[in-house]
Amino acid sequence: MTKLWGGRFTKAADKTVEGFTASLSFDRRLYKQDIQGSIAHARMLGRQGIISAEDAGAIVQGLTEILAEIEAGEFPFRQEFEDIHLNIERRLTEKIGLAGGRLHTARSRNDQVVTDVHLWVKTEITAIQALVSDMQGVLVDRATEHRDVIMPGYTHLQRAQPILLSHHLLAYFWMLERDHGRLTDSRRRADISPLGAGAMAGTTFPIDREFTATELGFASVYPNSMDAVSDRDFIIEFLAAAAICQMHLSRLCEELVNWSSTEFGFVEMDDSYATGSSIMPQKKNPDVAELVRGKTGRMYGNLMAVLTVLKGIPLTYHSDLQEDKQRLFDAVDTLKACLKVTAGMVATVKFNTARMAGAVRQDFSNATDLADYLAKQGMPFREAHAVVGKLVLYCIQEGKFLADCTLLEFQRFAARIGPDIYVAIAPETCVNLRTSAGGTAPAEVTKQLAMAEQILTNRI
Repeated sequence: MTKLWGGRFTKAADKTVEGFTASLSFDRRLYKQDIQGSIAHARMLGRQGIISAEDAGAIVQGLTEILAEIEAGEFPFRQEFEDIHLNIERRLTEKIGLAGGRLHTARSRNDQVVTDVHLWVKTEITAIQALVSDMQGVLVDRATEHRDVIMPGYTHLQRAQPILLSHHLLAYFWMLERDHGRLTDSRRRADISPLGAGAMAGTTFPIDREFTATELGFASVYPNSMDAVSDRDFIIEFLAAAAICQMHLSRLCEELVNWSSTEFGFVEMDDSYATGSSIMPQKKNPDVAELVRGKTGRMYGNLMAVLTVLKGIPLTYHSDLQEDKQRLFDAVDTLKACLKVTAGMVATVKFNTARMAGAVRQDFSNATDLADYLAKQGMPFREAHAVVGKLVLYCIQEGKFLADCTLLEFQRFAARIGPDIYVAIAPETCVNLRTSAGGTAPAEVTKQLAMAEQILTNRI
């Protein structure tokens, strides 16, 4: 069988080479964008008088029928035609005859494939942003449900200060909000049309790139044809945004894994988001959270793979760029799956609020508040810090916590401590007094919730 590009060749490709160079197995998922781009190109060719109006109409009709064939599962994909572009073009020629061969006038597979990917990335970013918003909505719902629950906050995985569970959950809302913004930025970079750049130097035909860009919904066109066919920055930028978003999901899942352990006991996974052990009947494993966490390395790998592919490619197109699609497709599929499953997991997890409330009374996370108490009475904070450190050491040696000390014991370390100290270091006080902007005080968390709800409402 003669390839569409085979005029210059006297020998057929070796069978191993044919399989090695073919991309149909993965780029066939670009069929809709490929047909969309070809229809816009055909209309432009007819409009410019480059091909006849009759041929342009026949091409558009034929492509529309091919789209229906593919979506009905009736399209005869053939590996020997290498990729989705040649498969569709070959079928078009079978359907409408010589007019099908005119579709590729003033176009190269170089600008064709990258146009397809631009269109695909734009669509997928929009879909992913909707899933990010869904995940944010779950976090807002759970934060609202547990608005006043107090728990230990951590630094270095050591108990640090009392916080509201709602405050903790909303921290992930704002991480995801940045992810949403990064995706918006990467979509803007994808919203540029390379169609009409040809192989790399443009074309001698009087094409109208602005027309095809408008037909395809692009905001602008690449100003440089060489850059247009070789640019994959928009893919890298998306992969970076996706990797960061996946990292945020992984951090959340790491906390759920820790919190579901007997040592923490802060949460219990819903049965529908956990698994058991093949040998230990008592086990309830947070496998879903662990898998989301584990897939983060895969997302990083996708980003690094495409960065590495691009690093050594001189202008313009090289077949190395075929390696971008599998990494891109995998990143989209993985992130979408992780966003969906994490949203479901967080929506159904049971928070052990009694365990959280009890934990914050059995630690020294109120030590900073005792130091603040002394500082507000005029003691330099560094001195207050040292005094409280000695008092904590005393409590550890005596097997008690700060709230267990008598007033006389407190005054042995700082005579200015009065009876109001017990209220000052109560977890409720520690939380309620942190009224600085963005703090964990209930009033500040209420402000956060209102901001978060407004953001989500504005996206509807």
